[in-house]
Amino acid sequence: MPDMPPWSFEPRGRYDEHTFESEVLKNNPLGDPHRRPLWVYLPPGYEADPKRRYPSIYVIQGLTGQLDMWRNRPAFRQNFPELADAQFAAGGAPHCILIYVDCWTSLGGSQFLDSPGTGRYHTYLCDEVVPWVDGHYRTRTEARHRGIMGKSSGGYGAMVTPMLRPDLFGGLATHAGDALFELCYATGFPKSVRTLRDKYQGSFDQFWQDFRSRPAFSREGDGELLNDWCMAACYSTDDDGAVRLPYDPATGRQIPDVWERWLHWDPVRMVPRHAEALRRLRAIYIDAGNRDQYFLDLGAEAFRRALEAIGVTDLFFELFDATHDGIEYRYPIAVKYLAERLTP
Repeated sequence: MPDMPPWSFEPRGRYDEHTFESEVLKNNPLGDPHRRPLWVYLPPGYEADPKRRYPSIYVIQGLTGQLDMWRNRPAFRQNFPELADAQFAAGGAPHCILIYVDCWTSLGGSQFLDSPGTGRYHTYLCDEVVPWVDGHYRTRTEARHRGIMGKSSGGYGAMVTPMLRPDLFGGLATHAGDALFELCYATGFPKSVRTLRDKYQGSFDQFWQDFRSRPAFSREGDGELLNDWCMAACYSTDDDGAVRLPYDPATGRQIPDVWERWLHWDPVRMVPRHAEALRRLRAIYIDAGNRDQYFLDLGAEAFRRALEAIGVTDLFFELFDATHDGIEYRYPIAVKYLAERLTP
């Protein structure tokens, strides 16, 4: 399209839009599509020098995110793909290849983990998408030149993926990523229990039946109930597919052994177990709004302190004046930081 602000901004780089057919997502537990959109952004000048290779940054989304949502534009502002393209075109950051990956599920998300409750989304990202991109584009294929970034649940995925796969990723950027689970998750459990009691006879099955029969998020409590069940599907599903909640849905009383399964996946608590991998990273970027509704500013601070405890002090950290919402203008700051660290 022609450059027609504010309706459209002609990219200076190039977007290749693919349909990726995953083998590992076939027959996933939720019956979600195994064919997924995959966008690859090539910076300005990519075609001009066929010998040049580029660092890569994988861009992942928060809960309920699906790939086409990147085109949504906030009022009076550009969306992130437009902001990133403009930054590269202006020389504001070393040129990188950006890969936009879709890990949506019909429960809202996957947390970018392998789970018998959702599917093998960690394997999909790491063992299918990454090699495919490296095989089709001129990336620098060493882990030290590959980063990952995201917000909220995407920020969570950006934190844990390099811990689990330091052979693939050398840098991360997390914007208000899920961390310190006793604050970002557990504080919402009482509201969920009351909503289940008052509207759904204590049954998540009734909630999902109702939720899918009407416009999504049109009733109070939808967000909390979806979040609780989706996280349980990711963190505490048995091998037979049984989703285990960390609380009694009738009383809210904590179920300690299930809650411990959630805490096992808390990035703050994962840090000591993955200290060597984290100390090898070339780039760690952490930020959050200081009025985040889910207390993810506190999770960001806890994650930073956990990193400092293992000797990681060379990182970017900032709390800025904002809530959890409308912070897409922060993403180019992370792109610049990652690009500068992953290029040499």
